[in-house]
Amino acid sequence: MEALNLNVLFEDNHVIVVEKPPMMPVNQDESLDESLLEHIKQYIKTTRNKPNEAYVSLVHRLDRPVGGVMVFALSAKAASRLSESVRLNQFVKRYVAITARPLKPGTLVDNLLKDEKTNTTIIHPKGKKSELIIEAVDTLSDQTSRLWIRLVSGRSHQIRVQTASRFSPILYDQRYNPKTKPTHPIALFAYELSFPHPTKKDILTFSLPLPQRHPFTLFKD
Repeated sequence: MEALNLNVLFEDNHVIVVEKPPMMPVNQDESLDESLLEHIKQYIKTTRNKPNEAYVSLVHRLDRPVGGVMVFALSAKAASRLSESVRLNQFVKRYVAITARPLKPGTLVDNLLKDEKTNTTIIHPKGKKSELIIEAVDTLSDQTSRLWIRLVSGRSHQIRVQTASRFSPILYDQRYNPKTKPTHPIALFAYELSFPHPTKKDILTFSLPLPQRHPFTLFKD
C-alpha cells in the first residue's frame, strides 16, 4: 500500500480526525480499492511503532465521491461511545453543496428508503424519517447555487436525494443528476464536524476550508 499523505486534524489515544479525499472509499468495498480506513491503520501502526495491526474503527460514513472531515475511533471504548453519540444525534455535521438551482433556507424532511441492490436511496412512505437544515444559500445564477447544510439525520445519500428530489441536484452527482457529465468530482463537501470526545466529554469541532476546485471556486467570499 502506498503511503497516503493524510491530513490529520487531531489525534489522541482515543480518536483521530482526518480529511477524507474525494473518490476514496471509507472502508473496502466490492471495487477492492484502497480505503481510508486501511490507510489510517497503516498510519497509526507506523507513527506509533505498533508491531501488530492497529485498532481503528469506523463510526460514521461519507459517500465515496464526497470529501471532508471524518473521525475514527482508536479504542473499543471510544468506538462504543462515539457510536452511541451518533445514535443520540450528538454529532453535528455541516456540508456545502453546489446545486443546479437555488433552494430556500429551511428544513427538508422526507422518508428515505435504501435499495441495497442498486445502492440508491429513494423517497418512500416506508422509509426512515430524514431531516436536514439549509442554513444559508448563496445564489450565483438560476443554474448555480451554494447551500450551507446541517445534516440532522444521517441516511445514505441523504443530501443528494433530498436536493435532487426538489429539482436542485448537486453538480456532478452522477447517481442522482443523470444529465451531468463526469468532468469533476461531486460538488458536495463535509466541511465541519462536531462531536463529544468519548472520554473527556468536551465538544470537539473541526472544520476545513472549501476545496480550491471547480465549482466551489465560482463563489468569491
